[in-house]
Amino acid sequence: MWWSLKRFEWLYHFLGSKKFTLSLFAVLCVFLIPRTLIKTEDIYLGRWGSIIFGFMGLNLVLCTVQRIKTLTKTVIVIHSGILMIFAGVVISSFGYVATVNIYEGTKVDKVYRWDIKKNVPLGVDLMVKKVNVQYYPVDVKVGVLRGQEKFGLFTLKTGESFQLEQYTVKVDALELLPLEKLDLSVFNREHLVGTADTLGENTLPADFPFEFKLVAYKNTSLKRLWVDLRLSRGSEVVIEGTSEVNHPLTWGEFSFYHTKADIDKYGLLFAGIQITNDPGIPYVYTGFVVTGIGSLMFLFKRLYGYR
Repeated sequence: MWWSLKRFEWLYHFLGSKKFTLSLFAVLCVFLIPRTLIKTEDIYLGRWGSIIFGFMGLNLVLCTVQRIKTLTKTVIVIHSGILMIFAGVVISSFGYVATVNIYEGTKVDKVYRWDIKKNVPLGVDLMVKKVNVQYYPVDVKVGVLRGQEKFGLFTLKTGESFQLEQYTVKVDALELLPLEKLDLSVFNREHLVGTADTLGENTLPADFPFEFKLVAYKNTSLKRLWVDLRLSRGSEVVIEGTSEVNHPLTWGEFSFYHTKADIDKYGLLFAGIQITNDPGIPYVYTGFVVTGIGSLMFLFKRLYGYR
């Protein structure tokens, strides 16, 4: 039995050696470099990536065990943090990325998974309640009608106001999707009379004499784009919230990213949603924290040693 184990001693030492570490980094580069030079949607390493990082974790464990008597507590903490990161990467390979386009005001219960290239049930109903677009102040021209006659033309920026007899009209926002319109608020002194838009929708009194038209606008610059989402099961609302660039709606292991907003050939507004299932994130973040603590311990020790 001892003789059989002795035969594999070379493998034990090789798997914990620096040569094996450098070999793994070389293999990782072989996978990563083409993805940085070639335009491709396949940015994930998949199962092969899990195997590479799994061997990196094994290499680090054996390296630590073989040198445990010579390593300081600080280095062991750093190694522990890196092992957590490797473990998180491996666990993340069991997650997936899916996408779906959803029309505003509608919901879906299936999404397209890119790893298996097919539609699968999400487990909940995903609804896009509203697509929200906000621009920086825009130069606009607002036409005012009284009955069928032109009453005036006002040039100003969104967020500003103009006087209309005893009324103050504030141009709240410009909307371009799915149709171009201005949202306005009408005040009599400081009292809100009602709201209106340049497509004819309003909450103004029936005897309000004026109508508003969007004559022109220029120099639009997008400030913010986000969607209001709802997850539900039947009549039960699971979670509601917003999703925008770098700020997804998170529910359990799922993150819902808003990727785009557009209109189809029929003029209907829809939003693109990317769903990411990543069970390894908690382990990766914990590993970063532990590695950071170990690095600070090492820094303080070095600084203290130099005094």
